[in-house]
Amino acid sequence: MTEDHGAGPAADPRAVLDRPAPPPDVRLRYGTDPEQVADLRLPGGPADTVEVAGAARPLVVVVHGGFWRAGYDRRHTGPLAADLAGRGYPVVQLEYRRTGQPGGGWPGTLDDVAAGLAALPGLVDGVIPAGRMAPGPPILLGHSAGGHLALWAAQHAPDRVRGVLALAPVLDLAEAYRLDLDGGAVAALLGGGPEEFPDRYAAADPTRSAPPPVRTSILHGTLDRQVPVAASRRYAAAAPGTALRFVELPGCEHFGVIDPLSRAWPAVLAELHWLAGRSGGIDAASRSR
Repeated sequence: MTEDHGAGPAADPRAVLDRPAPPPDVRLRYGTDPEQVADLRLPGGPADTVEVAGAARPLVVVVHGGFWRAGYDRRHTGPLAADLAGRGYPVVQLEYRRTGQPGGGWPGTLDDVAAGLAALPGLVDGVIPAGRMAPGPPILLGHSAGGHLALWAAQHAPDRVRGVLALAPVLDLAEAYRLDLDGGAVAALLGGGPEEFPDRYAAADPTRSAPPPVRTSILHGTLDRQVPVAASRRYAAAAPGTALRFVELPGCEHFGVIDPLSRAWPAVLAELHWLAGRSGGIDAASRSR
């Protein structure tokens, strides 16, 4: 069963990609490449609400999507990051080298996410005001290709992750290659197909391993055309008895899950609060495996 947490009708679901957002508070650098940076938004700000009061929230690390390509960067997650910061979460938008850039693709894209995640605790120490960030590792929030990277990072370094919120993640890279998602995006990331580079697919594909041993929530819209929901359904169905939750969003397309103005946004917030230990998330009746 599912509840209707869909995005509802929208004139242009992609509008969030270009929507202005307040600038970040601090730019952090975790490497020497121009793309090895992260934007920090401190908790509170123009969107302050009563939610800011109370216990400190964990750091949220946002890993943007865009099929790992240079044409998309962290800026399109600005509205999402600003909304979460206004609700009391310290937020970091992690950038990484992408296909079409020097060092992007295999293995640089994955290496950057791992390196950024490892460096962030030291980088934010002393920058976020005392008492405004909960102790412990961050929550990884990834959308689309960023959802793939978040799940992959949590599998490889679970001690550095509190939980994972994967929004419309690209899963089952071999199938995504066969479906030719975004016109060869997986081949561009890994250098070719699964028959050419089986070791790369085995190392990079979250579906080849058990789910991360941390709280994990996957949200995926039933109307998603960029990343079909079927792979998320299969991934969740293969993981009974784990800390993985799967929320299917009827009527939601690919971008509703990162749009604070969409009808899907309360479902995203509910799962984030669950990962942060603040609530129970979406009712069990809305989850399917």
